[in-house]
Amino acid sequence: MKTSLRIGSVFGIGIFLHWSFLLLVVGIVVFFIVQSGPTASAATSIGVILGVFACVVLHELGHALAARSFDVPTRSITLYPIGGLARLERIPSDPMKEFWIAVAGPAVNVVIAVVLGALVFATGRPLSPSVLAEPMQDPITTLAWLNVGLAVFNLLPAFPMDGGRVLRALLALNTDYAQATQTAANIGQGMAILFGLLGVLTFNPVLLFIALFVYAGAQRESQQAMFRSFTHGATVRNAMMTRFTTLSIDATLDDAVDALLAGSDHDFPIVEAGDDGRPRLVGILPRQALIRALSTHDAADTVDSIAEEPCFTVSDDQMLDTVFTKMSQEQCSTVPVLNNGDLVGLLTLENVGELVMVASAMEQREAADVRKKMAPQPQAARE
Repeated sequence: MKTSLRIGSVFGIGIFLHWSFLLLVVGIVVFFIVQSGPTASAATSIGVILGVFACVVLHELGHALAARSFDVPTRSITLYPIGGLARLERIPSDPMKEFWIAVAGPAVNVVIAVVLGALVFATGRPLSPSVLAEPMQDPITTLAWLNVGLAVFNLLPAFPMDGGRVLRALLALNTDYAQATQTAANIGQGMAILFGLLGVLTFNPVLLFIALFVYAGAQRESQQAMFRSFTHGATVRNAMMTRFTTLSIDATLDDAVDALLAGSDHDFPIVEAGDDGRPRLVGILPRQALIRALSTHDAADTVDSIAEEPCFTVSDDQMLDTVFTKMSQEQCSTVPVLNNGDLVGLLTLENVGELVMVASAMEQREAADVRKKMAPQPQAARE
């Protein structure tokens, strides 16, 4: 089930609306139509909503274009109720590049606020934040102050807001990336707890929603940083499965079921003998496809009739973090690993997770050994 709707693209970057954003827009439009009464007021309300929508898109395009200037492509931009998210292909290794990419979004909002503020000032209208009490009375001034609010909110030092990335970039100037992320994430989670307490004390559901959003974002960034730290410099060879079951192209569904029940493999490479007699990969049979086929195919049918093309193949010397990112992007759970055309392994998301868990456990053991060595030793008891 897709959770986002593509609404277009700018500079080759796809723009998506998350389903929750659509619900928010519909709810706000209905509220304004019910409250405003006259058609003109309702139209003004919808215009302000579309204006905010455009400002959020421009904010994210600021991130995307700044990233492009550092040769970092942007996969897409997705709009959520609390803001947008530009999905970069990778995080720059240079902290200052991440800093400039992060501040580019709020900078766009500041520019929009200045331009709109100058327009309001030139027409002689008051440029006061009190207009937010009745936002439909002066839409231009309202949009100017909303952009100020967007810039300030996004610069809060908490993930997933831009301020969290700015803080991480500054911390990473003097410490390693993983530690900088963990520190920034801890600060963000602390802010989330404060938002939550304030929301409970003031009975404000919006603050509670923001608290949950910020806490989850900080936790996700921390996990991603840990993965990046543990897989840095690792190749596919370090995490791939080398013991797996293959099925010949003339194997039957019955044979596939036997292989499924006999071991722990979930996906089976389908191979056939090449001209040189060596097995050649022709497809892959995921467990889900096999289960589906059992209700529509005969048990004597061959597996080649339901085999699927792999999402892609990789070589065993490719960098693990790059391949993992591509697997996540294409929602691919299993990738065949080739070496000079020969199938030498399978890379699964589960294997990568196990590698991270093993590395984390070993790091904790090493840290415990260091603490043990540094701890003061008790003096020998006197006789």
